[in-house]
Amino acid sequence: MSTQTSASSGEPQIPLGYGTLYAQKGGYRPRAVVAVEGSELTRVLSRPPMAEYLRRLLRRRHFIMADARAKVEAGNRTNLLGSVWLVLNPLLDGIVYFAIFGLILQSSRGIENFPGYLIIGVFLFQFTTRCLVQGSRSVISGKSMIRSFAFPRASLPVATIIRETLSFVPALITMLVLILAMPSLMPALNPNADAIELHVTWRWLLLPLIFALQFALNLGLALFTARLTARIPDLTQVISIVVRFWLYGSAVFFSIDRFAAFPAMQDLMRVNPMYIVLDMARDSLLYSTTPSWTSWTLLSVWAIGLLVAGMVFFWRGEESYGAA
Repeated sequence: MSTQTSASSGEPQIPLGYGTLYAQKGGYRPRAVVAVEGSELTRVLSRPPMAEYLRRLLRRRHFIMADARAKVEAGNRTNLLGSVWLVLNPLLDGIVYFAIFGLILQSSRGIENFPGYLIIGVFLFQFTTRCLVQGSRSVISGKSMIRSFAFPRASLPVATIIRETLSFVPALITMLVLILAMPSLMPALNPNADAIELHVTWRWLLLPLIFALQFALNLGLALFTARLTARIPDLTQVISIVVRFWLYGSAVFFSIDRFAAFPAMQDLMRVNPMYIVLDMARDSLLYSTTPSWTSWTLLSVWAIGLLVAGMVFFWRGEESYGAA
């Protein structure tokens, strides 16, 4: 298609074939041609480099926090008792486990301060369970938002984990109160039980560090599973089953010493990140013992490693989350 030049002004004319169409529609003739550097153009919703992706995620921190708070408040309004269930759920689970494993099956034998041991196991494991289950569904439940707005999709699992953490705060406070109250309550609950000794030491201050590593662990798992379930939604059901096996492999309501005849199983449990979380929390809160450097190192490797690997894994699927 050729281009004509005006004899009077020397201005370029619209290419033949288009001029008639522009004239019929009352169009205009371009006065200038602008050159655009093609290397700076990107596809809409394309995956940015990781550094830029993290910067965008950080810029939306206020949106993430607002979304997390709003969903906590909305979730509390749907139930008659509201946020009370955040405390009742782990508390009722603890009562059931105590009745079955402590009184009936006598798995408490050999465990000092078994009520506190069980309380820490149930409360902290349920926190990770909720983060894993809800985090895995974050992309699926956010499909409408993904198709309507442009934002880093990692905002969804991050907001979900923050929401679950905010929801867990009342339960965490309840856990600490119960641990402190158990030495006085236990004689009334079970007169035949041994007296419980509890000493509050500076090691209680280690709990926020342990909790921070657990938060990073939960977020890493959520990022991994959110991408997997976005591709295969049926995996949400599989995750619920896997969590049940994980419960028994984390020594929530029994001692690892029960497997003394199976050293390989004990070694496998000792590298389980949730067992490490529970063991470190119990040492700090119940037994006035500083967690070993081995435990700190293993948990840090698990938490930071899963967080970094989970973010990279999720980022690589960024362009697929809005697909039908």
